[in-house]
Amino acid sequence: MDLPVLERLNQARRDRIAAILVTETATGAVRLVIERDGYEGDPLAEELAARFRSGASGSVTAASGESLFLTVQLPPPRLVIIGAVHISQPLAPMARLTGFDVTIIDPRTAFASAERFPDVDLIAEWPDVALPKVVLDPFTALAALTHDPKIDDQPIVEALKSGCFYVGALGSRKTHGTRLERLRELGLDDAALSRIHAPIGLNIGAKSPSEIAVAILAQVIEALRSRDRPQEAAA
Repeated sequence: MDLPVLERLNQARRDRIAAILVTETATGAVRLVIERDGYEGDPLAEELAARFRSGASGSVTAASGESLFLTVQLPPPRLVIIGAVHISQPLAPMARLTGFDVTIIDPRTAFASAERFPDVDLIAEWPDVALPKVVLDPFTALAALTHDPKIDDQPIVEALKSGCFYVGALGSRKTHGTRLERLRELGLDDAALSRIHAPIGLNIGAKSPSEIAVAILAQVIEALRSRDRPQEAAA
């Protein structure tokens, strides 16, 4: 592999940017596709888009007949949970089992304790202090679960501004309507607000904290695997 290509690939990895190394199997020639740079005019655009969603490497035959191998590099997905609540207790270990790096933020030290959340990155500070320590990016999901605007609202705003692939918030439709009014006052437009999943989680009739956690995680995974897919195709 050419050194410049390797350097760009390693830089993408450090910056948590998705990339695909395209290798001609017959000649060994390589080129690098960086998702953030765009690839709409690439002859493999449709295949690249599918691979960026799935994260699966593999062989493909180009329209010209060339045999290619696509090596996909996706950043490890992150789930930032706002609120060390009952739902978070099953959600955190389930998310880790499915490959997510998990961080929980909650300034309420009675809830945010190592006893309740063993082996989890726990930040027992207010969001304005905690968020600068957390990377919010297109491979991060945020779930706001405290029901407290003083804790939930700022992380939601920051997640939407940072392009997180998923932003969800706990609460009824009435509660969410009130939340939207507050977020509009903070400068968010309707296009940004429409990205919030609320009530949070897939509608599976979940009742217990564990069932709600399953519904949330399923919706997060669905969002991850349909990133940048046209809405009609993702349905």
